[in-house]
Amino acid sequence: MIESTIAGLKVGDDQPVRVMGVINLGSESFYKSSVVEQNSVLDAALKMIADGADLIDVGARSTWPLAQKISKEEERSRLIPAIKLLADLEVPVSVDTMFSDIADEAVLAGADIINDVSGFTADERMPDVVKEYDCPVILMASNKVPGDPAGIDAVMDSLERILKDADRKGIDPERIVIDPAIGRWTPEKLPIYDYETIDSLQRLRIFGKPILAAVSRKSFIGEALKKPASERLFGSLAATAIAVRNRAHVIRTHDVAPAVDAVKVSQRIRARIPAVRSGEFEAEMLDIKNLEDSRKMMTLIGVTGAGSRIMKNKTILYNILVKNLTATEALIIKQEMLARGGDAALPRDAVSHEIEKVNLIITGTQLQIERLINKIKRQVRDLPLVAEMLAELIQKKDDAVFLYSGYK
Repeated sequence: MIESTIAGLKVGDDQPVRVMGVINLGSESFYKSSVVEQNSVLDAALKMIADGADLIDVGARSTWPLAQKISKEEERSRLIPAIKLLADLEVPVSVDTMFSDIADEAVLAGADIINDVSGFTADERMPDVVKEYDCPVILMASNKVPGDPAGIDAVMDSLERILKDADRKGIDPERIVIDPAIGRWTPEKLPIYDYETIDSLQRLRIFGKPILAAVSRKSFIGEALKKPASERLFGSLAATAIAVRNRAHVIRTHDVAPAVDAVKVSQRIRARIPAVRSGEFEAEMLDIKNLEDSRKMMTLIGVTGAGSRIMKNKTILYNILVKNLTATEALIIKQEMLARGGDAALPRDAVSHEIEKVNLIITGTQLQIERLINKIKRQVRDLPLVAEMLAELIQKKDDAVFLYSGYK
């Protein structure tokens, strides 16, 4: 089970999903209505807290690809006075910056959390600041520039590397929150990648860290609705509900009050994760549906690279419905699956060939299905065609273009 205490706030599977309100000081932002003037910072934060915000995130530099770039000094001049104004809030305050010297000043001025959208890649000194103050840190999936991983597999690989680097640099693993970099951080990141990431958010659970989802009014919502940022509230709430359903622990939002309502309802609909504790022992039901996630999870518990690569194809069970086979073809498939440790369900009358066409449910691991494919693609009747179909089916299961580009 995922459990952390972030700046005194409990975050995890058995806690309420936390809502992080955004104080945006960057006039270059893609969402102009979210920009807060310096003289309104405290009032804006207090209003968010009254609306139900559990944390406040303060940023002064827009990372929108089309935004006008500002200097580090401009970011500092906006950010530090705002942090000082919020130093005595009753909720934790996060500073959104990629620069270690600004983060240092912000923590001294009263910030509780550092939110580094570069995932420690923009400033090599940022881990030193986090370690010096022993403060919580939000690390976003990034490689060369903030948010550049495109697609959930790239996000997973990026976060795996970032967390390993953080561990080597002595960052307390209990103080890390991960962010999958939802949004068009680079021109190459198309909306399809955000749809895939939000739908696959639960995959990030293998890292054992709280998951932050920042979906508020972003471009993938605009692409679906054909509306500007100012008209994307309802789309944001839909994405928020799905992110919570898919195991987000923190929602970062410009619209606290409606987001709080969406979070409360969607969390009630989300089932709890089966887990048991007894003394020092723990057991948890894993919900892993991707082979590479199986490999990563095994590596994280100390399984060798070779061992995890061998084991991964045995970890995920598929149930595949195949229709309109002849009874003979269905029986051959069942025999081949039984020979490989899997099985297949078919009508009783198929055994006596009393019916001409039957439907079949094949049950087995990916390894067993792959071995079935290799066997029947060289056999008689239409079994080679069935083999091609099964291979295509497995390929489509993880194909983002197929899965998320079918709707207009």
